[in-house]
Amino acid sequence: MKTTTSARALTLAAGFAALTTLTALAFAPAAALAQAYPSKPISLVIPFAAGGDSDLSGRLLAQHAAKYLGNASFVPLNRVGASGSIGSKVVRDAAPDGYTLLVARIASHAIFPALDSKVPYKWNEFTMLSILELNPFICAVKSDSPIKNVQDLFAAIRKDPGKLNYSTSGTGTAQNMAAQYLMSLAGFKPTDAVGIHYKGGGEVTTALLGGQVQFACNNATTMVSQIRAGALRGLFVTTPQRLPDSPDVPTAREAGVPDMERIVGWTALMGPPGLPKEVVDKWSEALAKVAKDPEWQAGIAKIGGIPAIRSVAETEKYVKEQYELYNKLITSLGLRQ
Repeated sequence: MKTTTSARALTLAAGFAALTTLTALAFAPAAALAQAYPSKPISLVIPFAAGGDSDLSGRLLAQHAAKYLGNASFVPLNRVGASGSIGSKVVRDAAPDGYTLLVARIASHAIFPALDSKVPYKWNEFTMLSILELNPFICAVKSDSPIKNVQDLFAAIRKDPGKLNYSTSGTGTAQNMAAQYLMSLAGFKPTDAVGIHYKGGGEVTTALLGGQVQFACNNATTMVSQIRAGALRGLFVTTPQRLPDSPDVPTAREAGVPDMERIVGWTALMGPPGLPKEVVDKWSEALAKVAKDPEWQAGIAKIGGIPAIRSVAETEKYVKEQYELYNKLITSLGLRQ
């Protein structure tokens, strides 16, 4: 009996030892990944041209995140075209190892997926790591315009439907969506003011300065200097607080159109679907430190952004809300392709 009992004890002990070994082996790869990452250069895919918001924000992130990821090396890659969908697809199809990441924009992950049914990915087919920065919009008129505020603008449109023009950088761009959303809030039809399309945000502001259009909604970075110079009059900015660089421009809420706070450009860091939790956690830790880095904060302010690093859950919620906003707006305007 004693021999049998001893044998059973030995068998149980061996079983527990084997189970412990298997458990350790199961967690070993994850632990090793967390400890080693990153062990080689990280490709940072920027789906828009050099000098744009995503390019500037992405390169700034690479510069400062490296300090909190063991002096990691980053390789910024501009993969331009099709409203950011070419570069976005590159990352969507990449190996989920954390070495190919995307600097996404509002156009690539909210507007374009809502606008074009042929976009080769879904907006939510990515591992979302964090919002990086926000880019507020300013709606403005020329400084010599009789339009002094938003209510004056609405009155002018109401008086002569189809007479006023506004400048945009294309049908599916944020500038066009901003103007269309503003009009929808006042109950106007899309044709009650006419959008004139130009090549890029710079030309949107130039057209307004030249009197080719009567109003425009554009990135604050292209508007603020002209407002400060007295060439333009800002009707409102899409932020909860007034901007330090243009303190005389009221907020959307102060101007009576609080829903316009939803219209804001943004940049986000994303990875391929199925990014390991260990990599996500490593980035969350690093980004929390980047968010407090005064040099990064100053860099974002210099390029006209507002620091906005958020948790994974907050980022997923925000991007979802943005997609749903533009999907609803584009559907109501009959713009979906």
